[in-house]
Amino acid sequence: MNNEMYEYLDKYDELLKILTEEIDIDGKKVRLKDDFEKFFIRGNKTAGVRIRKFMQLLRRTAEEIREDVQNYKSNL
Repeated sequence: MNNEMYEYLDKYDELLKILTEEIDIDGKKVRLKDDFEKFFIRGNKTAGVRIRKFMQLLRRTAEEIREDVQNYKSNL
């Protein structure tokens, strides 16, 4: 595999990690699924703030990938 392929796989892995694994937000290890439960079922407002931070991280990562896809497509 070429270097670009590894770079794309790393970004894919980063997306999966955001969605499925514990990540560090504000110095606390949290999981998106757990915060959804805390916010929507238990009404924990702090979990809602962390969900918004998750979504912002997801958005930034998705924008980077979108740019990479566009650049790759342009070079085909």
